[in-house]
Amino acid sequence: MTAYRAGFAALVGRPNAGKSTLTNALVGSKVAITSSKPQTTRHPIRGISNTESAQLILVDTPGLHKPRTLLGKRLNDVVRETLLDVDVIGFCLPADELIGPGDQFIARELAEIRRGRRRPIVAIATKIDTVNRDRVAQHLMAIDALGEWDDIVPCSATKDEQVDVVREVLMKHLPESPQLYPDDVITDEPQLVMIAELVREAALEGVRDEMPHSLAVVVEEMVPREGRAPGKELLDVRVNVYVERDSQKAIIIGRAGARLREVGTNARVEIERVLGQRVYLDLHVKIAKDWQRDPNQLSKLGF
Repeated sequence: MTAYRAGFAALVGRPNAGKSTLTNALVGSKVAITSSKPQTTRHPIRGISNTESAQLILVDTPGLHKPRTLLGKRLNDVVRETLLDVDVIGFCLPADELIGPGDQFIARELAEIRRGRRRPIVAIATKIDTVNRDRVAQHLMAIDALGEWDDIVPCSATKDEQVDVVREVLMKHLPESPQLYPDDVITDEPQLVMIAELVREAALEGVRDEMPHSLAVVVEEMVPREGRAPGKELLDVRVNVYVERDSQKAIIIGRAGARLREVGTNARVEIERVLGQRVYLDLHVKIAKDWQRDPNQLSKLGF
């Protein structure tokens, strides 16, 4: 019999490389927010994938990037700290974009980690469904030339192409270990953090490119509604959405509050699915001027 394996894997890559979508595909459930906008992941979210022979605990990270703000520097620090504490690293490189300076920057960081603390590194060519076969082949050759990898795997998380292969390859690099989490656990992310992330995902849909960097969400209160009859329980969830400027507040709220209502409806559906009960979601949009550059504001917002 093959020995059971269990351990942690980090998916890294520049912003919008498909890390969160791949996390969700590997786990088979929505645990990391996905968005068409870059830089949406703020917290290391663990998703857990089980097979008969292994347990893979995925740690999703913010995209490594050249920081322009204090927030950006702190997000990069989160990534580096995470990489030193996992068993295998998956480096996501989207097939619909040429390898550029951002990928080269990350490849150099990973080479340093390999030299300092030996870690298996798997290069993952994501989004192969968006290009033709010739382009995929060119992309794989460019990845091979970019650095030293233990494996190179192409996949499409949205089309579920080769996701099982990615899972198997990551699992084979895990150490021999007893199972670390029960079978029915798919994430150890606190509920409040997950709710905040779901609200942030809903708020990001359809907004301008700069909004992801300027939007933070904090769950202020989550309490059961008093006096509800058995079987008709309702959870009151009060959430503050923080932006940096009046113009951004107007974007989130929309004309006569229409967009904020849409954000609330979409987020509530996902929150109820995660929590398994009815929710009354009370959203408020507030301004925290230049919070990305203010250490006090960053700490208040949980960064």
